[in-house]
Amino acid sequence: MTTETIRIGIAGINGRMGRLLREEVTAAGALLAGGTSRDRQTDDHLFATLDDLAPRCDVVIDFTHAVTIQAHAAALAKAGTGWVLGTTGLSQADQDAVATAARLIPVVQAANYSPGVTLVTRLARQMAAVLPSSIYDAEILEMHHRQKVDAPSGTALAIGQAVADGRNIDLPSHMESGRTGHTGPRQADAIGFAALRGGQIVGEHTMLFTSASEQIALTHRAFDRRIYATGAIRAARWLHGRPPGLYSMEDVLGLR
Repeated sequence: MTTETIRIGIAGINGRMGRLLREEVTAAGALLAGGTSRDRQTDDHLFATLDDLAPRCDVVIDFTHAVTIQAHAAALAKAGTGWVLGTTGLSQADQDAVATAARLIPVVQAANYSPGVTLVTRLARQMAAVLPSSIYDAEILEMHHRQKVDAPSGTALAIGQAVADGRNIDLPSHMESGRTGHTGPRQADAIGFAALRGGQIVGEHTMLFTSASEQIALTHRAFDRRIYATGAIRAARWLHGRPPGLYSMEDVLGLR
């Protein structure tokens, strides 16, 4: 189908990401079906809930908050509307709701919609698979703006999960975050996280593999959060018309 036939809705259309998404939907030549917002005033394109918006859309892009996930999953599944999900900080119950929805509708879920971050994450998985934890320590450093409320970031956790997948280990039981005090020696199979906050940094992530003889660093710096909006629009265009299932940005970029 052509881009013009795609009706895209935006959850949280008046938020920081929502405003960028609104601009990018128009720039892509797609049809903005509307969005959800607490402040609707008299705008006919604004809706109180996703239950009202979803039936008008082919795909909804959602960068809202984890507390909305289960309600959004139910609304989109009921309407048969595709879901581009960028919300992070999900609980297991939230993730289960996403998986349930994906049996009925196509869902792209990613912690970060930047193509560059997608490639860094893929490389981290590949490198972890060939660089043994007994020799190469894995550490992830990230920095974001002062307003960010969660740490480590969803992107850092996604990179950490890629490392864990590459090494065939469980991330939660091998994760070391925010070390302080007398921690003892570093465990060989640990995956370390350090989170920095300050200013208006959009997002910086560095994946470090360090041995006694060398260090390999994979770094991604976002200069403009618009990259996340353009990536999400790309995902929405790719998702339109796909069968139900849970997809990733690697699928969107044709990497698998």
